[in-house]
Amino acid sequence: MQDNLYNLAFERSILSSIVFEPSQFDELSVALKKDDFYLPAHQDIFKIMLLLFQKDQPIDEEFIKKELIKIKKFDEQVLLEILSANPISNTKAYVDEIKDKSLKRHLLALTTEIKRVTVEEDLPSAEVIDIVEKKLYEITQDNQTSDFKDAHKMTYDTMEYIKEMKSRGNSVLVGVDTGYAELNKMTTGFGKGDLIIIAARPAMGKTSFILNTVNSIILQGKGVAFFSLEMPAEQLMLRLLSIQTSIPLQKLRVGDMNDDQWGSLNGAIDRMNSVKLFVDDQGSININQLRSKLRKLKNQHPEIEIAVIDYLQIMQGVGNQDRHLQVSEISRGLKLLARELEMPVVALSQLNRGLEARADKRPMLSDIRESGSIEQDADIILFVYRDDIYLYKEEKEAEKKAKAEGKEYVSTYVEKEEEDAEIIIGKQRNGPTGHIKLVFQKKLTRFVDMPSYSHGVETVYENVDTRSANIDIGEPSFSMPTL
Repeated sequence: MQDNLYNLAFERSILSSIVFEPSQFDELSVALKKDDFYLPAHQDIFKIMLLLFQKDQPIDEEFIKKELIKIKKFDEQVLLEILSANPISNTKAYVDEIKDKSLKRHLLALTTEIKRVTVEEDLPSAEVIDIVEKKLYEITQDNQTSDFKDAHKMTYDTMEYIKEMKSRGNSVLVGVDTGYAELNKMTTGFGKGDLIIIAARPAMGKTSFILNTVNSIILQGKGVAFFSLEMPAEQLMLRLLSIQTSIPLQKLRVGDMNDDQWGSLNGAIDRMNSVKLFVDDQGSININQLRSKLRKLKNQHPEIEIAVIDYLQIMQGVGNQDRHLQVSEISRGLKLLARELEMPVVALSQLNRGLEARADKRPMLSDIRESGSIEQDADIILFVYRDDIYLYKEEKEAEKKAKAEGKEYVSTYVEKEEEDAEIIIGKQRNGPTGHIKLVFQKKLTRFVDMPSYSHGVETVYENVDTRSANIDIGEPSFSMPTL
């Protein structure tokens, strides 16, 4: 049975091939990891090879021996066996065999873990399932990591990251494109592992705002997972089609369109048939179910780069805890999930009604419902604010009061097709806070960048008509701030 779990001859051949042909290590270091080797001495030698590679030093017998002696792990017999093994030119079959046996060992360890948490610790079945799914996801994603990263590893990874950013031409965009030029400039995009909260009072347009971002992402060929707890998937699609075609949402809902609009709609439908958008509109879901679904989806579709939950307060809690504790568990769970899957998770959130009693109704962090844990866990908190919503309410209340008193009322409020909107960055763990001006196109439920920035910020998308929804999906580096 042990023969099914490791093959020492294959391990020696791979290590021997690296010593005699060090140029192979660049490729092999991506395919293999230290824990893929069964013999601890082989693990140590592979680790030293990686260290020498990172330090740009020769991966040969003398340097390997020197480093092993330094950490008191030198075994002359093991090294001689490796040097005596026949190096191979075609390493793929050997790598596949080593990886396969490594996977079996991890699965065997998982069965032991299942027995421990099920029998010995007697955990609830829901927790057991969550633990198993997480471990299985890590195994299938080849995501086994050590408990600690040493300083050398961290500085090397950091320099590689900086070099990658430099290779992009000092681009302002580091994370996932938000779809808005100025927001990209202030946030550098939504980063991997970040929890982003988008909060607003009802009718402010938080769903519309994130749908514009979703539209921008999917038309770049990237994947989006959308958990819609409030709105059916078909309504989300109607909104996306309105954003793309510039056909008013109400006309789409009733099919009242002219020939040109029908043609535009058919073109948008063709595009949407091939995008990587996955919507779960089950309506009720808890953090364990969401984790399970997203892990499976990400495993099947690695191209998914962002997940959206609309919205956080509708999510169900686990157990009979106080709602405040349930929301804490949900927000912490979303943050950990973002880090685990190495992708941004965006959660929409409601705001407390109390802010409407203030003279200045612009939201603050304390206005988020159950704000303590959400504020703590979030990396970025954005507020969507449109002053016209309150101006309209005040006008209607004044009109109602005048009629009740038998007075004539002359309205001064003019309803606009396009309203000024603000995105308020209330928190950003790795960047500035501030305000961003946008335009909200009511009939299209679409937010777009201002024609020119009001803060004197240089436009990062040159020669782009930010008010147009015409999409050229043939552009390989497509980045449209209006969508």
